[in-house]
Amino acid sequence: MIAAIMQPYFFPYIGYFQLMKAVDTFVFYDDAQYMKGGWINRNRILTNGKPSWLTLPVSRASLTLSINQRHYLFDDDAIGAIKRRLHTCYARAPAYREIFPIVCELLDYGNSNVAEFNANLLKGLAARLGITCEFIVSSDVDKGSTLRGEAKVIGLCRRIGARHYINAIGGKDLYDKCRFEEAGLRLSFLQTTVQQVELESGPQHMSIIEGLMSLGVAGCSEMLRCYKLMEGVS
Repeated sequence: MIAAIMQPYFFPYIGYFQLMKAVDTFVFYDDAQYMKGGWINRNRILTNGKPSWLTLPVSRASLTLSINQRHYLFDDDAIGAIKRRLHTCYARAPAYREIFPIVCELLDYGNSNVAEFNANLLKGLAARLGITCEFIVSSDVDKGSTLRGEAKVIGLCRRIGARHYINAIGGKDLYDKCRFEEAGLRLSFLQTTVQQVELESGPQHMSIIEGLMSLGVAGCSEMLRCYKLMEGVS
C-alpha cells in the first residue's frame, strides 16, 4: 500500500492533489502543531496579475496547540469576504461559472475546526477531480506519543500497513532512505511538472483555485498526471 502524510492545507497548489492521486491512502496530519504563517489557513492567488494572500483568519490561541485544536474566526463575515475577493479576482476567468459555486459550497461548511474545515474542502475537491484514494486522519491512529519527526512518519506508515511512502518534494532533505528501508518502507518524493506562474518576482505555484478558474475541473484533472517520482537518498 502506498501512503502520503500531509498537514491539511487551505486550497493548496496542484502538487498536493497530485500526491493524493499517486497514493492509496492519504493521511491528514491533523495533530501536528499549528504553524502560524504557513499554508494551513492561507494560500496565494493572482490579483491583477500579481500574487496575493487569500487568508481565512484563525482565532487566537496558544501556539502549542495542534491543528485540530484551532478554530477559524468566522466573525465579521469572514467567509463572505473570501467569496467577494474571489469574485473580484476571477469573475472573468474562463471557468468561473463552473468553479465559483463549488468553492462557495466548500467555504460554507459550518465547522470552524481548522483541521476538519480544511479536510472537508480537500476531500471535496479531490472527489471532483476524480481522486479515489482513502482518507484518514493522523489523530485516529495510535502511532506512539513519544515519536517525533521522521520516526513518527515511519511509525504512522507501519501502523496503517504502508509499504511505500511518498512525500512532497519540499521534504526531500527531511528523510533518510536507509531509515525507511530498515523499517521495510520504500521512500519517494513527488515533484510536479506543472508549469509555475511567471511573475515579476520569479515563477511560483498558486492555489489550486487559480488552475481551476482557468482550466475547469476537467482541465485540472488532466494536469494531475504531470509529475515525476524521485527516489529517496541516504
